[in-house]
Formats: sequence, structure tokens, C-alpha cells
Amino acid sequence: MSNPSWQPWQGVPQPWQPHGVPSSMLASHADRERAVDVLRAGYGEGRLEKAEFDRRVARAYATRTVGELALLVGDLPQGPMAQPAMAVPRTFVALPRPRTNGKAVGAAVCGVLCLPSFGLTGIPAVVLGQAARSEIQRTGEGGDGLALLGLVLGWMSVAAWTVFLTLALAVAIGGG
Repeated sequence: MSNPSWQPWQGVPQPWQPHGVPSSMLASHADRERAVDVLRAGYGEGRLEKAEFDRRVARAYATRTVGELALLVGDLPQGPMAQPAMAVPRTFVALPRPRTNGKAVGAAVCGVLCLPSFGLTGIPAVVLGQAARSEIQRTGEGGDGLALLGLVLGWMSVAAWTVFLTLALAVAIGGG
């Protein structure tokens, strides 16, 4: 059963002292949040009444030192302990993204510029796309989609120019 008249300066609870941290050290926001978490756990377990919990939480947010926080939670199990850093399982660790191949970016840019440049960048898009895909397979870099985009647009441009020149040649021979 909790004591509703408990006051932190009465010294009733045994103060918690973090290893090597003086009680006069100023408390950080994280220290206050850890203390409030301990208070919430104590309240959830039925160790504190609602009124006392509310008073202690208000006091925790108003404290200036680690020693004052220690007095607020010293009579509760756990106390505000520094949590050791937990190792994140490899399953949840984000893998670094591979670097994007520069030739793949160049192939995509040349492929996109085929229409405004009337197909002049089609052959460079094909050459850069082929080189990029080869390097990507060898090195594991990213950008395969960009290289493929450059290839497709480049080949479409080359095909369009081939059809246009063939038709122009046929008209010239037929009219001539």
C-alpha cells in the first residue's frame, strides 16, 4: 500500500544512484522519461494510487537533478536504470543501399532525351545501357532499372530512325 503523504525530501525511499553519476547532476529529458516509465509500471502493478502517481509524475517533470528522480522511484522495483544497448537482430537491420551505377543514370538520361533531341541520344543510351548492365552484374551496384530504361528508349529511337530512313530511301528511289 502506498503512502499518500509521501514527500521526496522526507528520505523514506532509498535513493537510486546510477553508477558513477552524482545525485546533484542535472537530469536530462531522457532521465525524466525513464523515471515516469517506472512510475507508470508501478501504477500499473497497483503499487501506487492514482493521486500519488499523478503527484510523482508532476514532480518528475519538475525535477532538476538525478537525485530527486531517484527519490521519486526509489521505493519501486526496477528504479531508473540505464538500459544497455540491445543488439538488433540481423533480420531487422536495414541493409545499406548499393551505389547507383553512373552509366545507368547516363543511359536513362540519354534515353529520356531521345524525343527532344530527335533521336540523337539514342545510340549513346544503348551503349551506356549495355555497359551499365554489364558493370552492375559484375559489381552488384544498383541502377539496373535505369540502365534498362535507357536501353529500351535508345533502341526505340534507333528503330524509329531506321524506319524513317528506310521510308525516305524508298520514296527517293520510287520517285526518282
